[in-house]
Amino acid sequence: MKYREFGKTGLKVSALGFGTMRLPLLEDGVTVDEKEAVRIIRHAIDSGVNYVDTAYPYHQGTSEIVVGKALRDGYRDKVFLADKSPIWKLEKESDFDSILEEQLQKLQTDHIDFYLLHALNKERFEKIKNLHLIDHMLEARKAGKIRYLGFSFHDDLEVFKQIVDYTDQWDFCQIQYNYINRAYQAGDEGLAYAAEKGLAVIIMEPLLGGRLANLSEHVAEVFSKDKTSVEHALDFLWDKKEVSLLLSGMGTE
Repeated sequence: MKYREFGKTGLKVSALGFGTMRLPLLEDGVTVDEKEAVRIIRHAIDSGVNYVDTAYPYHQGTSEIVVGKALRDGYRDKVFLADKSPIWKLEKESDFDSILEEQLQKLQTDHIDFYLLHALNKERFEKIKNLHLIDHMLEARKAGKIRYLGFSFHDDLEVFKQIVDYTDQWDFCQIQYNYINRAYQAGDEGLAYAAEKGLAVIIMEPLLGGRLANLSEHVAEVFSKDKTSVEHALDFLWDKKEVSLLLSGMGTE
């Protein structure tokens, strides 16, 4: 496993992070196969992955519980744990704190290393301001419940820059980016903009939900045959110095 600098934090994270949005399922196609999910998460950690990401809504709220179980038996000490505040559920300021407490209980931990405001866009950015969520994040950090502040993003470049510039307390951000989506949402310019500000940048959808792993023949012909389509997609991102980590939702070993 190779490790990369995580923005201005001084930390080093594995080049590949384990996303838990697409965990293995039982035959019903809905319920997480906990035994297998725990096994592959631990296999990834044993193989050098030190960044595990979950979120409040993943797998109907059960992803956090499964991650908590996977990080028992000493595995919690081997990783940086990331989780996200579900902005759409926050109606009043105290909701931020009560949901964070719920997440800590589900994860069976006393702190979350990387805490993100989830899936920000223009509308949710206004809620951040109105509910003073940065202040609440800083209070949670002061209390030792979270360590680093960040956000994930789904909107256009202008909104992205506004959010980056809103506070100097951001440590990192998470954007959707791959060789198809270079002008989509934050895109090339947003990646460079955040990195220049000292933020670590996490890439989600590096394989575009798996679509860049299974290319049609006429598209695959564009690429050299010395690497697989997956390697081409991931290397495109890893070759960029601004990228701190690729986050992939993995469901099988």
